[in-house]
Amino acid sequence: MSANKPHNVYNRDVEWADLAGFVTGPGPRLRLGIVYGRRRFGKSHLLRGLVEAVGGIYHLALQEERRTALDRFAAILSHHHPGEPPFRFGDWTAALTFAVNMLGQAPRGPGVLVLDEYPYLRHTSPELDSTIQALIDETTAGSVGGDWTSPVTVIVCGSAMSVMTSILSGASPMRGRATLDMPLASFDYRQARGFWGIDDPEVAFAVDAIVGGAAGYKDLTIAAGSPLRTDDLGDWLASTAINPSHALFREDEYLLREDPRITAEAPYYSLLQAISRGPISQGRIAAAVGRAPGDIVHHLKVMTTAGFVVRDDDLLTARRPVYRIADPIVRFHHLITRRHRAMLEQRRASEVWSASARTYRSQIVGPHFEFLCREWVNRYAAPETLGGPVGTAHRVQVNDPNRRQSFELDIAAAAPEGGPGRHLTLQAVGEAKASRLDISDLTRLDRLTQLLAGRDRVSPSPTLKLLLFSLDGFTPALIGGANRRSDVELIDPDRLYHGA
Repeated sequence: MSANKPHNVYNRDVEWADLAGFVTGPGPRLRLGIVYGRRRFGKSHLLRGLVEAVGGIYHLALQEERRTALDRFAAILSHHHPGEPPFRFGDWTAALTFAVNMLGQAPRGPGVLVLDEYPYLRHTSPELDSTIQALIDETTAGSVGGDWTSPVTVIVCGSAMSVMTSILSGASPMRGRATLDMPLASFDYRQARGFWGIDDPEVAFAVDAIVGGAAGYKDLTIAAGSPLRTDDLGDWLASTAINPSHALFREDEYLLREDPRITAEAPYYSLLQAISRGPISQGRIAAAVGRAPGDIVHHLKVMTTAGFVVRDDDLLTARRPVYRIADPIVRFHHLITRRHRAMLEQRRASEVWSASARTYRSQIVGPHFEFLCREWVNRYAAPETLGGPVGTAHRVQVNDPNRRQSFELDIAAAAPEGGPGRHLTLQAVGEAKASRLDISDLTRLDRLTQLLAGRDRVSPSPTLKLLLFSLDGFTPALIGGANRRSDVELIDPDRLYHGA
């Protein structure tokens, strides 16, 4: 049986193929899959589409007591049996056994049971993991499912990342039972542009720098539409993210409260505030919050495993990682909204936006542009552009012993066979700036590349490429200089969004 992706599911072709193949392909009679991702990434929409395509039951859990949750689940099952007396179950073993038997015996199969926002169910019914484990084991042994006409898939889904990632780890009852483990990411910057329907690459970048690729934010801002020009950004924000009456105004708080491990919020807000200013080391984060580096290890680990913070390693050494905010909307709120909340609550959005112009440009636009340029190298740049195949692009610190200074290259990628502790063949290096670039920027990149290529365990590829990215374009002198060299590539927003 094939499962065609519904027309209202945008993109997600790879994820759909994995889900559909898991549900409809050969396998055991009862299958378990885990789907998880941050809030508003489109998990529920995708899974509703799956149930619509193949048939089954979709159950969205709420924060409620165990008895109420069981009764709501029973009501959904009763809806699939019109004319029957309302069902009522004493426990989740009876409820889930009935549900999978109903799906397995249905004339149309395979059947899917989606338990969305599973952490809510699990909070008041901690036995659920074991219940699902036992049900799978009983089906494998043949005591359940012997009279089924088609296989059944149970998919548990949730946004509380720490809960969902723990389901398959350690001594969890579900460990070894799930054969689908799908983290759902946000749209990347090109996918997000298509989803929002924004033509101008500079406007698409500005929106991405503020809200990122979370699909749910488009629905939240539908009344305001999408900005058509960069000059419209202030008015658009005044109607959405910096409007105290809008759902996006406190989005950073809603996201933080999703993780059950975060009970005392103040230390985590302080951490996010420090990291929001740009990629930063653990030592500098600790100094910014007035703690010793060892004191923030736990909080930093929680932020990382929960998906709020991403660790970026240096190309040459894992001992110099920096941390950055994963969600642009969280960074935006910590740099702008939270600093000016009193003024915003007085409906002085235009004043706040004007006063925040420098912060927006240097601490939001700049870091986000660097990140997108690395994404372009990783996802969209052609091998010819990079001089050959490359591994993952990273940042890299370059030391200049003569000047006794350290510099940072925004993009550095080695040939795929390289790795930490091994000899690296440097394949592509680059700088990404929001400002207009001149021939002096190429001269600087040449010098830093030579310093980097002179490091131990590093050698330049014969086809090494130098990449210069700019939001504001390039001077005629730089364009002329680049045209005279085969090893230099200039990438503007149009190429970032359209080219390879």
